[in-house]
Amino acid sequence: MKILHLLRSEPDETVERLIEAMTDNEDETTVKPLFKPNLDWSRLVDEIFSHDKVISWW
Repeated sequence: MKILHLLRSEPDETVERLIEAMTDNEDETTVKPLFKPNLDWSRLVDEIFSHDKVISWW
């Protein structure tokens, strides 16, 4: 399963631990920080549709 984590702000320790706990060795996990400058929005849309599960973190 391909999982995409979208981070709207800098993750705190709890969020980092939750993402790590949700990561399985069999899964492909991508973490995308949306708060960083120069985000390629077109590529982000492609990534959203290419993953099986998308999780958004505030």
